Amino acid sequence: QVQLVESGGGLVQAGGSLRLSCAASGRTFSIYYMGWVRQGPGKEREFVGAIRWSGGSTYYSDSVKGRFTISRDNAKNTVYLQMNSLKPEDSAVYYCAVTRGPVYAHPRGYDYWGQGTQVAVSS
Repeated sequence: QVQLVESGGGLVQAGGSLRLSCAASGRTFSIYYMGWVRQGPGKEREFVGAIRWSGGSTYYSDSVKGRFTISRDNAKNTVYLQMNSLKPEDSAVYYCAVTRGPVYAHPRGYDYWGQGTQVAVSS
């Protein structure tokens, strides 16, 4: 199993920035991708972005490309989601999750999930 602990959510004004963190522990050698998935009020879970655990390639949804950046601290087994130019429509619970296989762009591809952290963007 892989355990994920997220931090860094909060309330921010539109145009502002937040950084989320996700620390992984346990069987981290089994991780293929670590990603971020969000769920807004009344919405389905939506892929935000992912990083290839081995190699570090990153991928983003069109809705966040150019505004959000995923990075990784290998020594800490921690991945960060830097969110800039935030919009009210970015408000959601953000989940860190990992895959054991190559599917990263759909929430169903993820095997282990963090507890989620709330991001609220006011207009």
